[in-house]
Amino acid sequence: MTDLYPADRITRAHKATADAGLDALLLTPGADLRYLTGYDAHAQERLTCLVLQASGPATLVVPELEKAAAEASLAGALDLPIAAWPEGGDAYAFVRDLLGTAPTRVGLSNRMWAEQALAFRDALPGTELALAGEVLRGLRIRKSAAEVEALREAAHAIDRVHARMGEWLRAGRTEAEVGRDIADAIIAEGHVSVSFVIVGCGPNGASPHHAVSDRVIEPGDPVVVDIGGVRADGYCSDETRTYAIGEPPAEFRAYYEVLRAAQEAGVAAVRPGVTAHQVDAACRNLITAAGYGEYFIHRTGHGIGLDGHEEPWIIAGNDEPLEPGMAFSVEPGIYLPARHGARIEDIVVCAESGVDRLNLADRELVIL
Repeated sequence: MTDLYPADRITRAHKATADAGLDALLLTPGADLRYLTGYDAHAQERLTCLVLQASGPATLVVPELEKAAAEASLAGALDLPIAAWPEGGDAYAFVRDLLGTAPTRVGLSNRMWAEQALAFRDALPGTELALAGEVLRGLRIRKSAAEVEALREAAHAIDRVHARMGEWLRAGRTEAEVGRDIADAIIAEGHVSVSFVIVGCGPNGASPHHAVSDRVIEPGDPVVVDIGGVRADGYCSDETRTYAIGEPPAEFRAYYEVLRAAQEAGVAAVRPGVTAHQVDAACRNLITAAGYGEYFIHRTGHGIGLDGHEEPWIIAGNDEPLEPGMAFSVEPGIYLPARHGARIEDIVVCAESGVDRLNLADRELVIL
């Protein structure tokens, strides 16, 4: 875990904050705080905040009743002061006092609760508020070797869940019943929490973010299964495979083969210097040429790490070149409204030598 959360991240964050022209970052519970400290803090009404100054100290501010938990976390192993504010006290004034001289510009966590962001606005009148994510993006978007291995372990764990799909996915069961079995297996196969379970059978497969319902799975149904969770180290899994319950419709078989070729083309396009736009185009052009372009209705992929969705975005118009260490999904889909759909998703890493595909489950159509 210390390899995964090295102490020098805070030093690099100090420099990135100064380079961005900010006086400090104020980071509440979430991926940015965990990335820098290893502390998986609970988001709640009581303020927990890493106060990281560009040219001063960094201090982890916690409610008094949670100081022991913070000290017992990885944050306690860092050379990082942990300061507790008392129950009933003004946590925002506590942070203001730590900052000392009124800062000109500070960066707030992108996903800080609105009530906390507004409280900081009131506690720091005259201070310009910006987004901390723009500062930390350059650190988090390129994964270290330890992070890549953490993502690989997560990918293999979710592979094992997909390998068990024949235990649960069959005609006569509801999507919700199958989803409960999958959720249990996500935990059993090495995650500490379930991020999402999508089981979309028949026409529900044409809705990319369907989740589950009480629809009964029928013979011949294609079924989209998109699942993911979080491991104890904080790193996420995310993988989609599409199954068929018996022989699927002929038109489904036809476009599934198009989709499989498109996903392979997208993965094969990944290498340093290729843009996110070009990876999206590698998938999209094949699907469009086959006549299904209007049915591919989302981006090709998203970054993954401590957040299930983070940069880089693999989408048309994103001309950012890929760099070694960038981890993201390649997940084209084809969705025929009111009929059925299909998606194939793998997590990949841009490596010095090309592409490192982390998910290994079979991408051929699996008929159960």
